[in-house]
Amino acid sequence: MEWLFSLMNQPVLNKMAISLMMKAIQWHLPVKYLIKKSIFNHFCGGETGEECALTMKKLADFGIGTILDYSVEGEKTETAFDHVLHETIGTIRIASANPMVPFAVFKTSGICAFDIMEKAQAGQSLSTEEQESLAKGRARFAAICKEAGLLGVRLFVDAEESWIQTLIDTWAYEEMEKYNSDKALIFNTYQMYRSDMLENLKSAHRRAQEKGYVLGGKLVRGAYMEKEANYAESKGLPNPIQPDKESCDRDFNLAWQYCLDNIGKIHFCSGSHNESSNEELAKAMESGGIQRNDTRIWFAQLYGMSDNISYALAKAGFNVAKYVPYGPVYSVMPYLVRRAAENTSVAGQTSRELKLIQEERKRRRMKKS
Repeated sequence: MEWLFSLMNQPVLNKMAISLMMKAIQWHLPVKYLIKKSIFNHFCGGETGEECALTMKKLADFGIGTILDYSVEGEKTETAFDHVLHETIGTIRIASANPMVPFAVFKTSGICAFDIMEKAQAGQSLSTEEQESLAKGRARFAAICKEAGLLGVRLFVDAEESWIQTLIDTWAYEEMEKYNSDKALIFNTYQMYRSDMLENLKSAHRRAQEKGYVLGGKLVRGAYMEKEANYAESKGLPNPIQPDKESCDRDFNLAWQYCLDNIGKIHFCSGSHNESSNEELAKAMESGGIQRNDTRIWFAQLYGMSDNISYALAKAGFNVAKYVPYGPVYSVMPYLVRRAAENTSVAGQTSRELKLIQEERKRRRMKKS
Protein backbone atom coordinates (compact mmCIF):
# COMPACT_ATOMS: atom_id res chain seq x y z
CA MET A 1 0.00 0.00 0.00
CA GLU A 2 3.00 2.28 -0.42
CA TRP A 3 1.39 3.83 -3.50
CA LEU A 4 -1.81 4.56 -1.54
CA PHE A 5 -0.04 6.55 1.17
CA SER A 6 2.10 8.23 -1.49
CA LEU A 7 -1.10 9.48 -3.12
CA MET A 8 -2.63 10.53 0.22
CA ASN A 9 0.56 12.43 0.98
CA GLN A 10 -0.17 14.77 -1.97
CA PRO A 11 -3.19 16.91 -0.98
CA VAL A 12 -4.01 18.12 -4.51
CA LEU A 13 -3.75 14.67 -6.08
CA ASN A 14 -5.63 13.17 -3.14
CA LYS A 15 -8.58 15.55 -3.60
CA MET A 16 -8.62 14.92 -7.34
CA ALA A 17 -8.62 11.15 -6.83
CA ILE A 18 -11.47 11.38 -4.30
CA SER A 19 -13.49 13.60 -6.63
CA LEU A 20 -13.00 11.26 -9.60
CA MET A 21 -13.89 8.24 -7.50
CA MET A 22 -17.13 9.80 -6.23
CA LYS A 23 -18.12 10.91 -9.74
CA ALA A 24 -17.48 7.40 -11.06
CA ILE A 25 -19.86 6.05 -8.42
CA GLN A 26 -22.49 8.68 -9.26
CA TRP A 27 -22.22 7.78 -12.93
CA HIS A 28 -22.57 4.07 -12.10
CA LEU A 29 -19.23 3.20 -13.63
CA PRO A 30 -17.85 -0.28 -12.77
CA VAL A 31 -15.27 0.86 -10.20
CA LYS A 32 -16.29 -1.31 -7.25
CA TYR A 33 -13.53 -3.86 -7.88
CA LEU A 34 -10.88 -1.13 -8.09
CA ILE A 35 -12.09 0.53 -4.88
CA LYS A 36 -12.33 -2.77 -3.02
CA LYS A 37 -8.83 -3.88 -4.03
CA SER A 38 -7.28 -0.58 -2.99
CA ILE A 39 -8.50 1.83 -0.34
CA PHE A 40 -11.35 -0.41 0.88
CA ASN A 41 -9.22 -3.47 1.60
CA HIS A 42 -6.61 -1.34 3.33
CA PHE A 43 -8.96 0.44 5.72
CA CYS A 44 -11.89 -2.01 6.01
CA GLY A 45 -12.24 -5.60 7.20
CA GLY A 46 -14.85 -6.65 4.65
CA GLU A 47 -18.38 -6.00 3.45
CA THR A 48 -20.01 -8.09 6.19
CA GLY A 49 -19.21 -9.02 9.74
CA GLU A 50 -18.53 -12.57 8.55
CA GLU A 51 -15.95 -11.31 6.03
CA CYS A 52 -14.08 -9.68 8.91
CA ALA A 53 -13.41 -13.05 10.56
CA LEU A 54 -9.98 -13.47 8.93
CA THR A 55 -8.93 -9.96 9.92
CA MET A 56 -10.11 -10.58 13.47
CA LYS A 57 -8.06 -13.78 13.68
CA LYS A 58 -4.91 -12.13 12.32
CA LEU A 59 -5.17 -9.38 14.91
CA ALA A 60 -5.97 -11.84 17.69
CA ASP A 61 -2.83 -13.83 16.87
CA PHE A 62 -0.86 -10.78 18.03
CA GLY A 63 -2.99 -10.07 21.07
CA ILE A 64 -4.91 -7.22 19.41
CA GLY A 65 -8.67 -6.96 19.76
CA THR A 66 -11.15 -6.02 17.05
CA ILE A 67 -13.79 -3.30 17.27
CA LEU A 68 -16.30 -4.12 14.55
CA ASP A 69 -17.59 -0.84 13.16
CA TYR A 70 -20.51 -0.91 10.71
CA SER A 71 -19.36 2.23 8.91
CA VAL A 72 -22.39 3.04 6.79
CA GLU A 73 -23.03 6.79 6.94
CA GLY A 74 -25.36 9.31 5.38
CA GLU A 75 -28.51 7.18 5.46
CA LYS A 76 -31.79 9.10 5.55
CA THR A 77 -34.68 6.65 5.80
CA GLU A 78 -36.22 4.96 8.82
CA THR A 79 -35.72 1.61 7.11
CA ALA A 80 -32.00 2.30 6.72
CA PHE A 81 -31.74 3.46 10.34
CA ASP A 82 -33.41 0.21 11.48
CA HIS A 83 -30.91 -1.78 9.43
CA VAL A 84 -27.98 -0.04 11.14
CA LEU A 85 -29.65 -0.74 14.49
CA HIS A 86 -29.83 -4.47 13.75
CA GLU A 87 -26.25 -4.57 12.44
CA THR A 88 -24.98 -2.81 15.56
CA ILE A 89 -26.84 -5.16 17.87
CA GLY A 90 -25.29 -8.00 15.88
CA THR A 91 -21.79 -6.68 16.61
CA ILE A 92 -22.65 -6.39 20.30
CA ARG A 93 -23.65 -10.05 20.33
CA ILE A 94 -20.43 -11.00 18.56
CA ALA A 95 -18.49 -9.05 21.20
CA SER A 96 -20.33 -10.82 24.02
CA ALA A 97 -19.28 -14.20 22.62
CA ASN A 98 -15.73 -13.35 21.54
CA PRO A 99 -13.14 -12.10 24.05
CA MET A 100 -11.06 -10.68 21.18
CA VAL A 101 -13.88 -8.20 20.39
CA PRO A 102 -13.60 -5.96 23.48
CA PHE A 103 -15.88 -3.16 22.28
CA ALA A 104 -18.82 -2.46 20.00
CA VAL A 105 -19.34 0.95 18.42
CA PHE A 106 -21.92 3.03 16.54
CA LYS A 107 -22.54 6.49 15.14
CA THR A 108 -25.73 8.19 16.22
CA SER A 109 -26.20 9.70 12.76
CA GLY A 110 -26.45 6.13 11.48
CA ILE A 111 -29.67 5.58 13.44
CA CYS A 112 -31.23 9.06 13.47
CA ALA A 113 -31.66 11.78 10.86
CA PHE A 114 -28.73 14.20 11.00
CA ASP A 115 -30.72 17.29 10.00
CA ILE A 116 -33.38 16.63 12.63
CA MET A 117 -30.75 16.20 15.35
CA GLU A 118 -29.19 19.47 14.21
CA LYS A 119 -32.52 21.28 14.49
CA ALA A 120 -33.23 19.75 17.88
CA GLN A 121 -29.85 20.78 19.30
CA ALA A 122 -30.31 24.30 17.95
CA GLY A 123 -33.65 24.55 19.75
CA GLN A 124 -35.63 24.94 16.54
CA SER A 125 -39.24 23.80 16.45
CA LEU A 126 -39.82 20.39 14.91
CA SER A 127 -42.83 19.25 12.94
CA THR A 128 -44.87 16.33 14.26
CA GLU A 129 -43.18 14.06 11.74
CA GLU A 130 -39.73 15.29 12.79
CA GLN A 131 -40.55 14.80 16.46
CA GLU A 132 -41.59 11.22 15.73
CA SER A 133 -38.39 10.61 13.76
CA LEU A 134 -36.25 12.02 16.58
CA ALA A 135 -38.10 9.85 19.11
CA LYS A 136 -37.43 6.77 16.98
CA GLY A 137 -33.75 7.68 16.82
CA ARG A 138 -33.61 8.08 20.59
CA ALA A 139 -35.33 4.71 21.00
CA ARG A 140 -32.76 3.04 18.73
CA PHE A 141 -29.97 4.65 20.74
CA ALA A 142 -31.52 3.26 23.93
CA ALA A 143 -32.01 -0.19 22.40
CA ILE A 144 -28.33 -0.42 21.42
CA CYS A 145 -27.19 0.64 24.89
CA LYS A 146 -29.64 -1.75 26.53
CA GLU A 147 -28.24 -4.68 24.54
CA ALA A 148 -24.70 -3.71 25.57
CA GLY A 149 -25.79 -3.33 29.19
CA LEU A 150 -27.58 -6.69 29.30
CA LEU A 151 -24.65 -8.54 27.72
CA GLY A 152 -21.94 -6.64 29.59
CA VAL A 153 -20.30 -5.35 26.41
CA ARG A 154 -18.35 -2.08 26.32
CA LEU A 155 -19.88 0.28 23.75
CA PHE A 156 -18.35 3.34 22.11
CA VAL A 157 -20.66 6.17 21.05
CA ASP A 158 -18.64 7.78 18.29
CA ALA A 159 -18.09 11.53 18.15
CA GLU A 160 -19.66 13.65 15.44
CA GLU A 161 -19.94 17.28 14.36
CA SER A 162 -20.31 19.89 17.09
CA TRP A 163 -23.75 20.97 15.88
CA ILE A 164 -25.21 17.57 16.85
CA GLN A 165 -22.64 16.49 19.47
CA THR A 166 -24.30 18.15 22.47
CA LEU A 167 -27.48 16.19 21.79
CA ILE A 168 -25.46 12.97 21.48
CA ASP A 169 -23.68 13.78 24.76
CA THR A 170 -27.02 14.14 26.53
CA TRP A 171 -28.25 10.78 25.27
CA ALA A 172 -24.95 9.08 26.12
CA TYR A 173 -24.92 10.36 29.71
CA GLU A 174 -28.53 9.30 30.22
CA GLU A 175 -27.55 5.76 29.16
CA MET A 176 -24.40 5.78 31.30
CA GLU A 177 -26.59 6.51 34.29
CA LYS A 178 -28.48 3.27 33.58
CA TYR A 179 -25.59 0.91 32.83
CA ASN A 180 -22.33 2.31 34.29
CA SER A 181 -23.07 1.80 37.97
CA ASP A 182 -19.89 -0.11 38.87
CA LYS A 183 -17.90 -0.15 35.63
CA ALA A 184 -18.01 1.67 32.32
CA LEU A 185 -20.01 -0.05 29.58
CA ILE A 186 -21.19 3.04 27.69
CA PHE A 187 -18.35 5.29 26.49
CA ASN A 188 -18.75 8.77 25.05
CA THR A 189 -16.09 10.17 22.70
CA TYR A 190 -14.14 13.39 23.25
CA GLN A 191 -12.50 15.13 20.29
CA MET A 192 -9.62 17.04 21.77
CA TYR A 193 -9.07 19.23 18.71
CA ARG A 194 -12.00 21.21 20.06
CA SER A 195 -10.80 23.93 22.42
CA ASP A 196 -13.71 23.33 24.83
CA MET A 197 -13.36 19.55 25.06
CA LEU A 198 -11.06 19.25 28.07
CA GLU A 199 -13.57 21.18 30.15
CA ASN A 200 -16.39 19.10 28.65
CA LEU A 201 -14.63 15.97 29.86
CA LYS A 202 -14.22 17.37 33.37
CA SER A 203 -17.85 18.50 33.41
CA ALA A 204 -18.94 15.00 32.36
CA HIS A 205 -16.91 13.57 35.23
CA ARG A 206 -18.55 15.93 37.70
CA ARG A 207 -21.98 14.87 36.43
CA ALA A 208 -21.03 11.19 36.78
CA GLN A 209 -19.94 11.79 40.37
CA GLU A 210 -23.19 13.58 41.18
CA LYS A 211 -25.31 10.84 39.58
CA GLY A 212 -23.21 7.98 40.95
CA TYR A 213 -21.94 6.23 37.83
CA VAL A 214 -18.59 5.52 36.20
CA LEU A 215 -17.71 7.75 33.25
CA GLY A 216 -16.62 5.96 30.09
CA GLY A 217 -14.46 8.08 27.79
CA LYS A 218 -12.76 7.54 24.46
CA LEU A 219 -10.16 10.22 23.79
CA VAL A 220 -9.34 11.13 20.20
CA ARG A 221 -7.87 14.12 18.48
CA GLY A 222 -10.77 14.32 16.02
CA ALA A 223 -12.07 13.65 12.53
CA TYR A 224 -13.97 16.73 11.29
CA MET A 225 -11.44 19.55 11.55
CA GLU A 226 -11.91 21.21 8.17
CA LYS A 227 -15.67 20.65 8.21
CA GLU A 228 -15.94 22.27 11.65
CA ALA A 229 -13.97 25.32 10.57
CA ASN A 230 -16.01 25.75 7.38
CA TYR A 231 -19.30 25.40 9.25
CA ALA A 232 -18.31 27.99 11.86
CA GLU A 233 -17.30 30.43 9.14
CA SER A 234 -20.53 29.92 7.20
CA LYS A 235 -22.61 30.57 10.34
CA GLY A 236 -20.51 33.48 11.58
CA LEU A 237 -19.56 31.50 14.69
CA PRO A 238 -16.23 31.24 16.51
CA ASN A 239 -14.08 28.40 15.21
CA PRO A 240 -14.29 25.62 17.85
CA ILE A 241 -10.99 24.08 16.73
CA GLN A 242 -7.76 24.50 18.70
CA PRO A 243 -5.54 27.35 17.44
CA ASP A 244 -2.68 24.96 16.61
CA LYS A 245 -1.54 21.34 16.80
CA GLU A 246 0.47 21.98 19.96
CA SER A 247 -2.70 23.03 21.79
CA CYS A 248 -4.49 19.90 20.61
CA ASP A 249 -1.60 17.68 21.71
CA ARG A 250 -1.46 19.44 25.07
CA ASP A 251 -5.17 18.96 25.77
CA PHE A 252 -5.11 15.34 24.60
CA ASN A 253 -2.32 14.57 27.06
CA LEU A 254 -4.01 16.55 29.83
CA ALA A 255 -7.20 14.57 29.14
CA TRP A 256 -5.64 11.12 29.56
CA GLN A 257 -3.76 12.38 32.63
CA TYR A 258 -7.05 13.60 34.13
CA CYS A 259 -8.63 10.21 33.41
CA LEU A 260 -5.64 8.42 34.91
CA ASP A 261 -5.80 10.58 38.03
CA ASN A 262 -9.46 9.58 38.43
CA ILE A 263 -9.17 5.98 37.22
CA GLY A 264 -11.50 4.74 39.94
CA LYS A 265 -14.39 6.69 38.39
CA ILE A 266 -13.26 7.12 34.77
CA HIS A 267 -12.50 4.19 32.50
CA PHE A 268 -11.01 5.27 29.21
CA CYS A 269 -9.52 4.44 25.84
CA SER A 270 -6.70 6.39 24.22
CA GLY A 271 -7.69 6.45 20.56
CA SER A 272 -4.48 7.98 19.27
CA HIS A 273 -2.08 7.55 16.35
CA ASN A 274 0.44 9.79 18.05
CA GLU A 275 3.47 7.80 19.20
CA SER A 276 4.42 10.32 21.88
CA SER A 277 0.97 10.38 23.50
CA ASN A 278 0.80 6.59 23.65
CA GLU A 279 4.33 6.30 24.98
CA GLU A 280 3.74 8.90 27.68
CA LEU A 281 0.50 7.24 28.79
CA ALA A 282 2.20 3.84 28.94
CA LYS A 283 5.01 5.29 31.06
CA ALA A 284 2.53 7.07 33.35
CA MET A 285 0.71 3.79 33.93
CA GLU A 286 3.99 2.14 34.84
CA SER A 287 5.07 4.90 37.20
CA GLY A 288 1.62 4.95 38.80
CA GLY A 289 1.75 1.23 39.52
CA ILE A 290 -1.13 0.44 37.15
CA GLN A 291 -0.95 -2.98 35.54
CA ARG A 292 -0.47 -2.95 31.76
CA ASN A 293 -3.53 -5.14 31.26
CA ASP A 294 -5.78 -3.16 33.60
CA THR A 295 -9.17 -3.45 31.87
CA ARG A 296 -10.09 0.14 32.77
CA ILE A 297 -7.54 1.45 30.23
CA TRP A 298 -7.31 0.65 26.52
CA PHE A 299 -5.38 1.83 23.50
CA ALA A 300 -6.97 1.84 20.04
CA GLN A 301 -5.99 2.70 16.48
CA LEU A 302 -7.73 2.48 13.14
CA TYR A 303 -7.31 -0.61 11.00
CA GLY A 304 -4.80 0.10 8.25
CA MET A 305 -2.96 2.75 10.24
CA SER A 306 -0.27 3.00 12.93
CA ASP A 307 0.41 -0.73 13.10
CA ASN A 308 3.80 0.07 14.62
CA ILE A 309 2.01 1.54 17.65
CA SER A 310 -0.67 -1.14 17.95
CA TYR A 311 1.63 -4.13 17.68
CA ALA A 312 4.30 -2.67 19.97
CA LEU A 313 1.77 -1.89 22.71
CA ALA A 314 0.15 -5.32 22.42
CA LYS A 315 3.53 -7.06 22.53
CA ALA A 316 4.34 -5.12 25.70
CA GLY A 317 1.16 -6.41 27.33
CA PHE A 318 -1.16 -3.39 27.10
CA ASN A 319 -4.83 -3.66 26.12
CA VAL A 320 -5.01 -2.80 22.41
CA ALA A 321 -7.78 -2.93 19.83
CA LYS A 322 -8.17 -1.94 16.21
CA TYR A 323 -11.23 -0.22 14.79
CA VAL A 324 -12.23 -2.49 11.89
CA PRO A 325 -14.85 -0.80 9.70
CA TYR A 326 -17.06 -2.93 7.47
CA GLY A 327 -20.05 -2.54 5.17
CA PRO A 328 -20.99 -2.54 1.47
CA VAL A 329 -18.24 -0.87 -0.58
CA TYR A 330 -20.28 2.04 -1.88
CA SER A 331 -22.05 2.55 1.47
CA VAL A 332 -18.79 3.04 3.38
CA MET A 333 -17.43 5.56 0.88
CA PRO A 334 -18.23 8.55 3.15
CA TYR A 335 -16.06 6.91 5.82
CA LEU A 336 -13.24 6.23 3.36
CA VAL A 337 -13.37 9.75 1.94
CA ARG A 338 -13.18 11.19 5.46
CA ARG A 339 -10.28 8.89 6.26
CA ALA A 340 -8.36 10.04 3.18
CA ALA A 341 -9.13 13.71 3.86
CA GLU A 342 -8.23 13.40 7.54
CA ASN A 343 -4.88 11.81 6.81
CA THR A 344 -4.03 14.58 4.39
CA SER A 345 -5.06 17.35 6.79
CA VAL A 346 -3.32 15.98 9.88
CA ALA A 347 0.20 17.26 9.76
CA GLY A 348 2.69 14.51 9.11
CA GLN A 349 0.31 11.55 9.57
CA THR A 350 0.47 10.23 6.02
CA SER A 351 4.17 11.02 5.77
CA ARG A 352 4.79 8.93 8.88
CA GLU A 353 2.78 6.01 7.52
CA LEU A 354 4.63 6.21 4.19
CA LYS A 355 8.02 6.42 5.88
CA LEU A 356 7.25 3.37 8.03
CA ILE A 357 6.24 1.34 4.97
CA GLN A 358 9.38 2.36 3.11
CA GLU A 359 11.59 1.53 6.11
CA GLU A 360 9.97 -1.88 6.48
CA ARG A 361 10.50 -2.63 2.80
CA LYS A 362 14.15 -1.66 3.17
CA ARG A 363 14.53 -3.85 6.27
CA ARG A 364 13.09 -6.85 4.45
CA ARG A 365 15.34 -6.33 1.42
CA MET A 366 18.40 -6.17 3.68
CA LYS A 367 17.27 -9.30 5.51
CA LYS A 368 16.97 -11.20 2.23
CA SER A 369 20.39 -10.07 1.07
